[in-house]
Amino acid sequence: MTQGADKPAVVASNVSFTYEEGTRALHQVSFQVQTGEFVALLASNGSGKTTLIKVLAGLLKPQQGTVLIGGQDIREIAATELYQRVGLVLQNPNDQLFGATVEEDVAFGPRNLGLPEAEVRKRVAESLDAVAASPLRDRAIHHLSFGEQKRVAVAGVLAMRPATLILDEPTAGLDPTGETLMMRLLNRLNREHHITIVLATHSIDMLPLFAARILVLSRGHLLKQGPPEEIFCDHDMLERASLRLPYVSRLLHELKRYDGVPINGLPLTVGEARKRLLELLPEDLLVKPEEEAAAKPREGELP
Repeated sequence: MTQGADKPAVVASNVSFTYEEGTRALHQVSFQVQTGEFVALLASNGSGKTTLIKVLAGLLKPQQGTVLIGGQDIREIAATELYQRVGLVLQNPNDQLFGATVEEDVAFGPRNLGLPEAEVRKRVAESLDAVAASPLRDRAIHHLSFGEQKRVAVAGVLAMRPATLILDEPTAGLDPTGETLMMRLLNRLNREHHITIVLATHSIDMLPLFAARILVLSRGHLLKQGPPEEIFCDHDMLERASLRLPYVSRLLHELKRYDGVPINGLPLTVGEARKRLLELLPEDLLVKPEEEAAAKPREGELP
């Protein structure tokens, strides 16, 4: 059964979950993720985000409430079919990669479905190409860098051709370049392959560039959901959730709050901040391109 394009990809209704030792991880959490959306689940450590991710992927069953995948209760979906609807990428690729080589690992899921070998090879090639990892095909898993392991883990999930991809801290442990590459990869999968993305993270600075909507989770409660500009304008809510503004927004917020700089709204990206600052600066302080060129020393002149 394929996931209906006319139905939300994921619907969580009053989902609650308490662990055996008494820790209440989720309390009546409700939200929807539309088909084709890129949604970020923003939360600090201990907020219940990993528990929620596991519930959405079917690894844990909600003790109260329901989770619908493509309009169908997740409890009624057979495991084999669920893995083809919802792909889960864990925070640590070592928990997910176990093949000797990249090709063997990515091929494991399709082979387990009993697909013909020609179809398995096709899916391996397409999945590795989608994450820009085709040159790694014959490499041993333990010879990969951490960032390469993360991309191969995504490829292994894509080989099952899920309509929805759920990721737990996909940028954790990556350097800034690796973080940018991973977020651009997920953005490309969302835009070009029309895969619904649900990303759990406490990494804030890149979300305004990619996420259409953000869900804020704190101590098992969903505090707020909305577009980035709405979420990051609610400073009191962010403080209650032990979260911060993106760095560029924080700088502009401090200028506005303490220095009285008349900034209209709160920029969330470097590009937006640049535009707002240029609007505020007096024209005589701006160096025009022709003036900058004239100020440079000519060849042979001393600066």
